[in-house]
Amino acid sequence: MNVAVLGASNKPDRYSFKAVRMLREKGHTPYPVHPALAEVDGIPVWPSLEKIPELIDTVTVYLSPRSQEAVAEALLNSGARRVIFNPGAENDELAGRLRQRGKEVLYACTLVLLTTGQF
Repeated sequence: MNVAVLGASNKPDRYSFKAVRMLREKGHTPYPVHPALAEVDGIPVWPSLEKIPELIDTVTVYLSPRSQEAVAEALLNSGARRVIFNPGAENDELAGRLRQRGKEVLYACTLVLLTTGQF
């Protein structure tokens, strides 16, 4: 499964870094997204969702609701069928708009989903 990690970090103590690593360990293909980074855990980083050349199945969001404003349209227009808002990223307004576009929306921790086999 191709998974975009929106708000990826190159700091190993950050949950978004851990998500990139665990996604790969669990057999998924992570696509870290951050406009100012070159790589995360040895994986090339994409500056935006629109630049990813593959169809993305899931987007896992690690951005605060305020920071999501800049990427909302890209998220709404992405081909992703599912969007996961991790703790602290919950955004009822954007979640409603995503559901209107037919996307599955979860308020969940990606790391927990991966660890428990629910991803």
